[in-house]
Amino acid sequence: MQRYPLYIDGQFSEAASGAWFDSYNPFTGEAWAQIAAGGAIDVDRAVHAAHRAFTGGEWPALTASQRGILLHKLGDLIARDAERLAQCEVRDNGKLIAEMRGQLCYVPQWFYYFGGLADKIQGAVIPLDKKDYFNFTRHEPLGVVAAITPWNSPLLLTAWKIAPALAAGCTIVLKPSEFTSASSLEFVKLAEEAGFPPGVINVVTGYGSEVGAPLVEHPLVRKVTFTGSDNTGRAINRSAAEQFKRVSLELGGKSPNIVFNDANLEDAVNGAVSGIFAATGQTCIAGSRLLLQDDIHDAFLEKLTALAATARMGDPLDDRTQVGPITTRQQYEKVLDYIDIAKQDGATLVMGGAPAKRPECGSGWFIEPTIFSGVDNRMRIAQEEVFGPVLSVLRFKDEEHAVAIANDSRYGLGAGVWTADIGRAFRMSARIQSGTVWVNTYRAVSYMSPFGGYKDSGTGRENGMDAIYEYLQVKSVWINTGAATGNPFTMR
Repeated sequence: MQRYPLYIDGQFSEAASGAWFDSYNPFTGEAWAQIAAGGAIDVDRAVHAAHRAFTGGEWPALTASQRGILLHKLGDLIARDAERLAQCEVRDNGKLIAEMRGQLCYVPQWFYYFGGLADKIQGAVIPLDKKDYFNFTRHEPLGVVAAITPWNSPLLLTAWKIAPALAAGCTIVLKPSEFTSASSLEFVKLAEEAGFPPGVINVVTGYGSEVGAPLVEHPLVRKVTFTGSDNTGRAINRSAAEQFKRVSLELGGKSPNIVFNDANLEDAVNGAVSGIFAATGQTCIAGSRLLLQDDIHDAFLEKLTALAATARMGDPLDDRTQVGPITTRQQYEKVLDYIDIAKQDGATLVMGGAPAKRPECGSGWFIEPTIFSGVDNRMRIAQEEVFGPVLSVLRFKDEEHAVAIANDSRYGLGAGVWTADIGRAFRMSARIQSGTVWVNTYRAVSYMSPFGGYKDSGTGRENGMDAIYEYLQVKSVWINTGAATGNPFTMR
């Protein structure tokens, strides 16, 4: 069985405890790799390595353009090894090879984009109201960044965090999910090959309480970027606030996918299916609340159920598979619990609602694509993030009603609107309280466009130019150009 040690200060090493834990293949339910079980000692070693790399040596001596060249080299290496990295992720998280291959072939663009942006960050000259002074601003990197990533799209979300952080000049301690750590350790080999100096990128694997908490609390960490549950995000935010650390939090979602009666129904049905079942519902932007206008509800639900019933389940490494397993045993059990809760609350089970027993699913953690109708927005199935292949269908009358339902949630990450009315597209996108609104599409993302949440879905933005400023701080510089004098006890 393959073993993955920690990566600290340019060296692979065992955890200080000498302990390891198993990583499981969700398709087989069997362990396929062992991961080093890091702890507070390892975190301290990694943070100090990152701090040394930030404050002295090769990394701060590089120009912004030279940092950009390194990012471009890393992007090239990821492109070269995209298939190998994708297969590693599938073994670790059970998502479809088609999706992981698509993600890994796209990931290099983050390093190209932010590599190009590294030397485009400019300060400003301030036209002051005072004579004999010259004032300008500059953007400087924050320092050591703790990047904590989830298990659903490990390397894609790693790129969202570390590409802008590195472009800004920060250094990194990466803590991947304990369920999907292998690809991060394969990735860091490419960073080393690209020529990043020791200590600039470090990877400490392990559990949240043993690695995540001491990493967030470490006094030398100046920024925490996290993707995961809102409960964990709250704990991180509280801890970081004690030391006034900057935070970016991309948290949960309960995204409304709204279909009006003038929409292209075939496109909308495909969008609804891809929004919830294509990633087995294991995405923060899953369109888990499907809002259907009254006069198309029945016909749409019939088409939707017919299409969902054709989903091919099985080995996620098979290109023909359309729905894969749940990534972890714990999540599998949680999804089944939510299905029971929905039944108890009075939702109508239209299809699925049970573990998948198809022969092609083997002994993996599979759940049949599940659809509930007759859902009231006050039900737990409509308010709480399930993170599985479970769709809640709700009715609405008109735009006002749709907006009221869509915004009646503590989350605000994504939303979809399906309509042929361009005026409605603008009205709805303005009124829905979410960080992203898709119109006549769903789940589109780009390295060029900012992504983040409203309300309990988090704070800060990833991707686009907004992202790099999450890792920079502004300094104001005043220069006395005329030996201005005055009363030393007053402000000038």
